[in-house]
Amino acid sequence: MEARQLGAPFLRAENKLAQKEPDEQALKRASTGRTVAIVYVVAMGVWLGGQWLGPRLGLSGEYAILLDLAALAAFFWGLVVAWGLWRKR
Repeated sequence: MEARQLGAPFLRAENKLAQKEPDEQALKRASTGRTVAIVYVVAMGVWLGGQWLGPRLGLSGEYAILLDLAALAAFFWGLVVAWGLWRKR
């Protein structure tokens, strides 16, 4: 049976939501969300790499603390921006 026979309105061609093009604000929010995701991935990668590489290079604990603080700052920034995106939605 086809969806039209079953009366599923979400599968009909005349559904306005399925055909709607994203507006400029939605594209900007999506771009900002991707930026937050990239910041999270890069911050975590740099932090993990620094934790692994630091002792092998003989770096002192102060550098580990600086790396921890930088990662925390990146995660805090991402949290604030993601919260702002959620509020605008």
